[in-house]
Amino acid sequence: MPPSERSRPLNLQLRSALAGEAAAAAAEVESALTTPSDLTAAAFFDVDNTVMQGASIFHFARGLHRRKFFTTREIAAAAWKQAYFRFVGVEDPEHVAEARNSALSFIAGHTTTELEELGEVIFDEGMAHRIWPGTRALAQLHLDEGQRVWLVTAAPIEIASIIARRLGLTGAMGTVAEHVDGVYTGRLVGDLLHGQAKAEAIKALAAREGLDLARCSAYSDSSNDLPMLSLVGDPCAINPDARLRAHARANGWRIRDYRTGRKAARAGLVAAAVAGAVSGAVAAGVSVRGRDRAS
Repeated sequence: MPPSERSRPLNLQLRSALAGEAAAAAAEVESALTTPSDLTAAAFFDVDNTVMQGASIFHFARGLHRRKFFTTREIAAAAWKQAYFRFVGVEDPEHVAEARNSALSFIAGHTTTELEELGEVIFDEGMAHRIWPGTRALAQLHLDEGQRVWLVTAAPIEIASIIARRLGLTGAMGTVAEHVDGVYTGRLVGDLLHGQAKAEAIKALAAREGLDLARCSAYSDSSNDLPMLSLVGDPCAINPDARLRAHARANGWRIRDYRTGRKAARAGLVAAAVAGAVSGAVAAGVSVRGRDRAS
């Protein structure tokens, strides 16, 4: 086991494993793709800034904002706190726990049916036109070769599944929110599907589906996904951040960048801030909505 893994607190490793197993168990598989011709190979795609421009949960939050779920001031304040936490890199257990527990609290009290219906509408109005055509084409190549294609993202599984379904992919793995009798509690099952948890999810799915990871491909824009990319035989950096680009070059990985010039550099910086921050930013929505109703 690498020194970095040995140094990780045991509870973080367990939460990553639990998140990965929960995501793999919740992975939706389209019936039309249950009998692929290539049974042992598959492709795994990160979503934010890999398949879609920007952070999917941010676009979802904007859709909720339009529907008066929370105020601009509250979501901006929450986004700033999340961005500060990400850039400073504080590993204080209390801060980590707070970020984790608030990540999906914005859906607490809502039903699974409500979120799915809203997600379909919000995809059409704020996400469909943000799909990178190049990445979509890469996914289609795998499908054309008879392979299954899964999205693997820190976004809620419900959002990820809608994106996968609309793109005609096999399914998705995402952060799993706890729900009781069809109503979300605002808590997570395990942890955010992020970093090592993505690798755990892929390993669990591969074991269940009989995949040979050496024949599989993975795509991401972020160095945070190095555990996922390093797990497969064919890793590819899409619109990569600086660290991932350097790692990909050093290891002879494929690199695809669908941005251009200064836009690419700017997008890399913004992506690091937005994709990491907004996963918890929308948590302010619940308290705001509750106060509005109380008044």
